[in-house]
Amino acid sequence: MTPETGQYLANARRCLEHARAILAIELGEDAGRAAYLAAFHAAQALIFERTRKAAKTHRGVHGQFLQLLAGEPHIDDALRRFLSGGYKLKATADYEVGPDAIVPTEEAAAAIQAAGRLVDKIAEIIGDPNSLNR
Repeated sequence: MTPETGQYLANARRCLEHARAILAIELGEDAGRAAYLAAFHAAQALIFERTRKAAKTHRGVHGQFLQLLAGEPHIDDALRRFLSGGYKLKATADYEVGPDAIVPTEEAAAAIQAAGRLVDKIAEIIGDPNSLNR
């Protein structure tokens, strides 16, 4: 695993910790956004580890992530789709107003759980030695 990959995974885990802390104070929008960012950084880790190139935009990360996971048996379809579905949480928190700007805490909690599974699976796939201690 490259140092850059490790940094992406560290960012993913930090975002996941933030998401859990934010959910504890019942801020669904912010917790959902942080869950998405955890998945985003984990996807960046996979992309960098496999291509040695950094994908920076959300669209670029989403596309490369799906391409790299084509046929990957360790990640089920729900986890493959979480990155694009999770982006909707970020977009809701960042761009919506009024009643459309609300992310229920139950939805944020489910997103955190999915993001955690995705971070763990990606760490396992790329051979992160820290994934064995989790």
